Amino acid sequence: MLDRSVILLEFNELSPALMERFIKAGHLPNFQRLAEQSFTYVTDAEERAPNLEPWIQWITVHTGLGYGEHGVFVLGDGHKLDAPRLWDLASAAGKRVWVCGSMNVGYQVPIRGLVLPDPWSSGVAPFPSELQPYYDFVRRHVQEYTRDSVPVSATDYVRFLSFMATHGLAPSTIGAIAGQLLSERSGKSRWRRATILDRLQWDVFRWYYRKTRPHLSTFFLNSTAHFQHMYWRNMDPEPFTIKPTSEEQREYEAAVLSGYRAMDRLVGDCLRLADGATTIVFASALGQQPCLLYEDIGGKTFHRPLDPERFLAFAGITQPHRYSPVMSEEFHIYFDSETDARDAVTRLTALRVQGRPLMRARAEGVEVFGGCSVFETVDASATIDVPGTDRSTAFLDLFYNVDGTKSGMHHPEGLLWIRTPQRTHTARPDAVPLRSVAPTVLSLLDVPRPATMTAEPLAEVTAHVRGGGAQALGRVA
Repeated sequence: MLDRSVILLEFNELSPALMERFIKAGHLPNFQRLAEQSFTYVTDAEERAPNLEPWIQWITVHTGLGYGEHGVFVLGDGHKLDAPRLWDLASAAGKRVWVCGSMNVGYQVPIRGLVLPDPWSSGVAPFPSELQPYYDFVRRHVQEYTRDSVPVSATDYVRFLSFMATHGLAPSTIGAIAGQLLSERSGKSRWRRATILDRLQWDVFRWYYRKTRPHLSTFFLNSTAHFQHMYWRNMDPEPFTIKPTSEEQREYEAAVLSGYRAMDRLVGDCLRLADGATTIVFASALGQQPCLLYEDIGGKTFHRPLDPERFLAFAGITQPHRYSPVMSEEFHIYFDSETDARDAVTRLTALRVQGRPLMRARAEGVEVFGGCSVFETVDASATIDVPGTDRSTAFLDLFYNVDGTKSGMHHPEGLLWIRTPQRTHTARPDAVPLRSVAPTVLSLLDVPRPATMTAEPLAEVTAHVRGGGAQALGRVA
């Protein structure tokens, strides 16, 4: 008899409205098949901005705790939370786990399996260490995706290619890489690189999945969330005051749909991978919607340092440190002492551009978390000044504007589909708390939920799996 297992597909911020639209248009046959064989829900994150961020909501998915309970607000701080995640609880119950890219992770040791942290993590290492060459390479590319040239050495490429050659690199992925490189010769389509990284991640996930046969596995992707943030305006210009140019439309009009279609292909692969005892859980944690809040300033954009070390030196930060970028304009800086961290915050927040604060920053222990506070296009004449000194330099000598204007923003409703081995379909009309995902997954694995999880598992799913499905289904049909 096969062991009961769960694959948790974590496709960040896919929109319920866009999913319905694209399925009805016939673009997503594998998502459609998955939905037709699943209990389908819309989840409610039970939060509003500024507490509506994926690095907050994925911790809720993994722990069953709302933001008010887990309190983790910053990407990269997940490892500071002591509460057990799904994989910790499954591992403690004697089950094998494989965590592939889940956002803002932490894990308890010893762990019975493998953990590949998300590429924005800075305080948690992959386990086992054989994952390090892959993790380092992908992390560098994701964190520096806005640069024309990613700072990766020839040695890094050799280590990465050696890893992939022995860990599942598929011929179709090789073909996709070749096609991508050819398409970039014209100077276009660089944005599609994110879907190539998705393919590589899936190859690694599938290879270890077949090798270890985990009872619980997670697989996280962020590319389509990024496309929505950057190209919603191109997908649907109508609600926006600032319209894209015809050139932008030629390049980006289909970007969001292409992200959904790329993930649809991976869903098809997952359906083929799962055996007769495996439940596939697909979750997006939250969704997106058009971002119209910044149209009066020309749309929201963000800026990153051209050379982080040169910028920090200009700010007067000379103490030993380690700089680690995360999403958008934000970064961590790690110092040797709390005094150095507090001094860095003072220096960063003192900087002015056109008379207003350039940076926001805060210290927690030896760590500084911050980012550039300028979210509109900056004139070439703008300068950065250090008050009380004669030091000044052009803004564009230290910062660059990341291509694109933000046009998608977070929405508290996300997707949750649960395909049990029985492949029964029902759609629940009312939204369910995001906190219910974790206890439901544990129930599918026959792992007791801790008292910290205040939400109940979804009764119709657990009743169905345990043989009482007919009565439960009647309540939600």
